[in-house]
Amino acid sequence: MQTLLMIGLGGAVGAIGRYSLGRAFFHMVGPGFPWGTLAANVLGSFAMGLLVTAAALKFNLSQPVQTGLTVGLLGGFTTFSAFSLETALMIERSQWTHAISYSVGSVVLCVMALFAGMYIVRHW
Repeated sequence: MQTLLMIGLGGAVGAIGRYSLGRAFFHMVGPGFPWGTLAANVLGSFAMGLLVTAAALKFNLSQPVQTGLTVGLLGGFTTFSAFSLETALMIERSQWTHAISYSVGSVVLCVMALFAGMYIVRHW
């Protein structure tokens, strides 16, 4: 139960952070390119790298706290950070075929799925 609470709290903070960052970029540079989303994805991936490495090498975080920060906070901020971590782990294990397949497949399939969802709603 404690882990779920930490995930929920972290997720709320992360989602508010992502929304706020997106609004800030929108006001700074306007529409036309999703700079806020790109910034959230890059910052979230960077933060995931810092967090999991620090948790493994420097700090002794409890499992609920670590899960709240990774799955909750960073997951709420950007799920791209989890994708980046999974890809990096495959690369570190020299699983190049898996890493490339997962990376390309995730981007292509997710964009295709988004378009499929849009198509269904538009033509329903």
